[in-house]
Amino acid sequence: MLDKAIKFFITLTLAIIGGAALFQASPFLISYINLEFFQIDTGIFRLTLASLVCILAGALIGGLTGFFISPYLIGKLGNFTAFVEKQLSKMPINDVIAGAIGLAIGLILANLLGNAFSRIPVVGNYIPIIFSLVLGYLGVRITIKKRKEIANSFDFIKEILHNREAAKVEKEPAVPEKIVEEPVPEENPPIERAKVNLVKLQEHKNKNYKLLDTNVIIDGRIADICKTGFLEGTLLIPVFVLEELQYIADSSDTLRRVRGRRGLDVLQKIREDESNLEVEVMNVDFDDIQGVDSKLVRLAQKLGGKIITNDFNLNKVAQLRGVEVLNINELSNAVKPVVIPGETMKVQVVKDGKEPGQGVAYLDDGTMIVIENGHRYLSRTISVEVTSALQTSAGRMIFAKPR
Repeated sequence: MLDKAIKFFITLTLAIIGGAALFQASPFLISYINLEFFQIDTGIFRLTLASLVCILAGALIGGLTGFFISPYLIGKLGNFTAFVEKQLSKMPINDVIAGAIGLAIGLILANLLGNAFSRIPVVGNYIPIIFSLVLGYLGVRITIKKRKEIANSFDFIKEILHNREAAKVEKEPAVPEKIVEEPVPEENPPIERAKVNLVKLQEHKNKNYKLLDTNVIIDGRIADICKTGFLEGTLLIPVFVLEELQYIADSSDTLRRVRGRRGLDVLQKIREDESNLEVEVMNVDFDDIQGVDSKLVRLAQKLGGKIITNDFNLNKVAQLRGVEVLNINELSNAVKPVVIPGETMKVQVVKDGKEPGQGVAYLDDGTMIVIENGHRYLSRTISVEVTSALQTSAGRMIFAKPR
């Protein structure tokens, strides 16, 4: 149905263009035809018979041309649309929004500047077009490249305004609050707590909160860490993290949906764990902040808590803003067994290495062992001698040679 509509508009457009083109050329054509019959006024928009014939002939030629070439044009349009959709799908939604805003700003500036230069003789009519192309492109490029700085500047302004409002509230005389009787605790109290006033979050600092982010919940290792009893204090799950997990679990993408549901299962597992670690879901949100990670950092600042994560970027941002972070990837690397040069072990060579002749094996904890001249032992279990070990941000790598 859409193809038929596009075909109709292409045919109509070319028919109009053909009719207009032959109408403009009609005086030139009539000069070769000296028949008075064609000079008769038809009474239709003061057109002569020759002009009317030229318009109809041009419209017929243009319409037939559009009718036959429209399938080709529709195919090219479909390919271009698919290309644009593919490129947009690779871009994060933040880049798309930033690019659209930058394009709008660039076109507005081009319109303002173009009007000022449009009165220049000869080239004045073309200057607004050049400004639109150049400033529109610059607007898209600059806003996409500087989107983080722009977003951070807005967050900084919002934080200043929020701190001023909080300071005003603290300076106001205390008003007696309405006393609300707390419900008698049940034998198995629900995890969810009442909504917390953002100004009074300082009162909760003594609970030694550990805040969980979305990635570490989906990862699943936090449940096993909680069982060991190494964590102390109160494990806090903000409601906006739960909402993001639910959004991921309801995604149309199969992989994202599975990850989201796994995260919810991990939370249920932590809740049902019989360890002494208290679990709390705090029904608190920051309407002036958009990103979940930014909300998590703000809440940790207010509560004086620590963030448990495995997200490298969140780790760096939180540390820059003075929030302590417990990174389970660093914990995993720290508890891996230490190997020293000269130590021997038995491993199974599972694949070739990057360099010629190398073989690769793995320990039970996932540590990769690069074996010199290990290619000939592929799919065999052999004894190797450790020659050196390398600690990287991605983990530990061991180099060895066959014994």
